[in-house]
Amino acid sequence: MRWLVGWSSTAARASVVGSAGATGENGETVHPVGSQLLWGDPDPLWAVGDWRADEVRTVKADEQTRIAVLGTCGASDEELRVGLFAARGGALRHLTAWPGSYTAVVQVGRRVMIAGDLAGARPVFYTPWADGTAFATAALPLADLIEAHLDIGHLAALLAAPDVPEALHDSTPYQGVRRVPPGHALILRAGAREIAGYEHVASLAVAAPAADATTAVDGVRDALVEAVRTRLGAPRHVPGATGVDPGPVPGMGPAERRAARGMPVPGIGADLSGGPASGTLALLAAGLPGMPGTVLGHGTGAGERLLAVTFNDLAINGREAELERAGAIAANPRLHHVVVAAGEEALPYADLDGPLTDEPSATLVTAQRHRARLSSGSADHFTGYGARQVLDAHPARLADLLMDRRRRHLVRPVAALAKADGSAAGSVMVPARVYGAARKLSRMSYRAGVDSLADRLLQRRFDEPGGAVGASMAALAWARPGPAARWLTGEALAEVSVRLHDTTGRPGAGPGQRPGEFRARAALARHAADLRVLEQAAEVRFQRLHAPFLDNQVVRACRALPVAMRVQPGARAAILRTVLEGAGVAELPPGWGAPSHASSAAAARTGLRVSLDDLLSLFDTPLLAQAGLVEARVVRKALRAASEGEPLPLDGLADLVSTELWLRRLLSRRGTCWTGTPARQRAVPTGSVVPQRGALGAGR
Repeated sequence: MRWLVGWSSTAARASVVGSAGATGENGETVHPVGSQLLWGDPDPLWAVGDWRADEVRTVKADEQTRIAVLGTCGASDEELRVGLFAARGGALRHLTAWPGSYTAVVQVGRRVMIAGDLAGARPVFYTPWADGTAFATAALPLADLIEAHLDIGHLAALLAAPDVPEALHDSTPYQGVRRVPPGHALILRAGAREIAGYEHVASLAVAAPAADATTAVDGVRDALVEAVRTRLGAPRHVPGATGVDPGPVPGMGPAERRAARGMPVPGIGADLSGGPASGTLALLAAGLPGMPGTVLGHGTGAGERLLAVTFNDLAINGREAELERAGAIAANPRLHHVVVAAGEEALPYADLDGPLTDEPSATLVTAQRHRARLSSGSADHFTGYGARQVLDAHPARLADLLMDRRRRHLVRPVAALAKADGSAAGSVMVPARVYGAARKLSRMSYRAGVDSLADRLLQRRFDEPGGAVGASMAALAWARPGPAARWLTGEALAEVSVRLHDTTGRPGAGPGQRPGEFRARAALARHAADLRVLEQAAEVRFQRLHAPFLDNQVVRACRALPVAMRVQPGARAAILRTVLEGAGVAELPPGWGAPSHASSAAAARTGLRVSLDDLLSLFDTPLLAQAGLVEARVVRKALRAASEGEPLPLDGLADLVSTELWLRRLLSRRGTCWTGTPARQRAVPTGSVVPQRGALGAGR
């Protein structure tokens, strides 16, 4: 796991560049294990983990005015310098406007500014420590630093209402460690904290100006092409302008990265299985138009074919059409096609061993499945994660259209839902039901919506209509229970209910956004958090997993798409087809863009059935039950029923299994992310005792 960590104190200390450390209240000086010091006291900053040389850049105007950028950033050194001076004047948005996926930190005197991203894939965490504030791009190191107790209330909220920001607020699984919301920056002034938003959010009462559809799609195309080009090789910066020696110059292409690290794996690759988004990135990265290995004539490694990976799940039937489409795309001479054939060993739940991640996520149960695919991939591997969240219309956006008196734009999406209903009698009533639910949401206040969820949790009302229509109807709400909520204890649900009532009662509580926009941003943040856990759980040595759809400039371009365009059936595939046509790719196989949810659900159910005995053993004496969140017999009963085909929410069971796995990995962990004094080296990290409600802590 790679992370960035720093510290801002309330009082200046003597600078000891090269041996700087954070000094706690007891006088101990600690250092992050495996760290590279980017700048020293009084407010030191470290890069920790296996960062590539071109992923760590610093530019400085003087000893107290400097910027550090970690990750894939397409800005030149001159652009970084301009952003540094803009941030010095308070314009933080400049730090988030460059292509790529990165974290930017600016220091101006005793003022330190750390900008998170819009999606939440590169979050920022902070905690009070000693006489200042420690911050990092991972929560676990900060929990180690303060020897934090586990926050059982956060875990309950994560299971009961994972898509409701007011349930989680800014908490993490560790007491005292807080998360900076997406689209915000952490500003430290000599240790004092401030959270500031840098992105304009449309008012609840006044809609943002509608963008022209053609112009908006062109913006998405330009942003995606620039995001891919940045991964293939950004413009080189001027040598000697950085504050640390980067080794090979930043902006190097994948071939140069492999040569510098001695990596035998191919340099550029992408998924061809997983839908139209990953296929779009594969074709863009392959260099269309232009020579193979380039994008629009730029980049590096001309003539190098892109490694296109298709995952062939031998244990699941019904994927023939998807594999055929992938093969047709991979017939392009710029692509080298690799089919990864996997059996039961790659099913969900098949292999539950793995590394400790920063937080729990349902992706833990599929980590081995993803690792089987990624291990056959490339050093720089493109994936389409996030495309659905940034391009598709959340069903709650129908209420946004009603608020704007644009009823005619509801005709096609409602007709598509009626067609998906399947029954002639039911489809007649679908338009009225959907319109009524959207109208109710458009007139409901946010506080009323969250209070309604709190009451549902207390009364244990979790039943929702099935099918595509039922899912859309359930999503037409400000807030809804998570899929695992039905299996939580009454005590845990009551605690989440109180948490919801308390947060909506705060002065100024509420989204300040329309329901559809608010729900779409919350879904994007949840998906980005899951992807971050997946990157840690399925990490392949020397590999970088790229998700350009979560880049800031791509997210901004997608948010400019008109709502009326988003809600139309097949909008995502149509947008991506237009993007490819604009980049010179006109021929796509028949059926391109067809959804592939059925195979994922089938794999989950098959994996549950094959691994049932291991899962039942996992919940013989679960830590979740000791923490008061579930009853073991209830979960075991649900696992048996789901394996026999009963229509239960499989994603809810995945949430329970993954949280139990995460707790066990955390409590069996030995070691710490910090070193310094002998006492710190001997410390047993966070959560070293069996969890009890309200009393899960660190031990020595």
